[in-house]
Amino acid sequence: MQIENNKEEVPFSYYEGLFQKLDPSDVTARIQDVKWDGKEFFVTLLGREFAISHPQYAIRGVDGGNVPPLPTQTFLLRYLLEGKSVPFGGQWLTFREMPWGELYIKPYTGRVLTRAAFTFGTRVEAFKQACQKMGAEAVPHGDGGYRLKLIGDYGMQILVWEGDEEFPPNAQILYTDNFAEGFAAEDRVVAGDILISTIKSYM
Repeated sequence: MQIENNKEEVPFSYYEGLFQKLDPSDVTARIQDVKWDGKEFFVTLLGREFAISHPQYAIRGVDGGNVPPLPTQTFLLRYLLEGKSVPFGGQWLTFREMPWGELYIKPYTGRVLTRAAFTFGTRVEAFKQACQKMGAEAVPHGDGGYRLKLIGDYGMQILVWEGDEEFPPNAQILYTDNFAEGFAAEDRVVAGDILISTIKSYM
């Protein structure tokens, strides 16, 4: 592959190389929700099922829709390479409350929370309609709040508040507590990015 976008393609190429050496039985032993039929892994992300062939990487939407962008594909590769099933303990946590959250909170706030606030807090009704199209479950928080299943047993809540003359729009994202053990901090950031981009695509 000729590298044109280093920020996205270099990490993707790295994990694609590791993926080719992956033992499928190791994946299905670690991650209960991933299926393997001898040719492809099947994994569901935000309600869409994707088939990922192995050892030669290729991805397709089982529903026939578009394949996800490269950062999402890298996230799925990392999930197959390093992910594990961890049960949900019943608590919802902010990014800051999880390991390494304090260290990453400044870039996370800019990349995820501020982006969510100004993408959805200025168009709350369109945000609600998009979440409903995705089959998200409404929660009684914020001017608009929804709970979604990201992948496996890992869930997220996105809450938005509409801005007014005195206050800018605001947003918060909550994670099921198993993210603390199941995902590295950088993957939690990417999960927030993916959630926002996916909702936006439905608006």
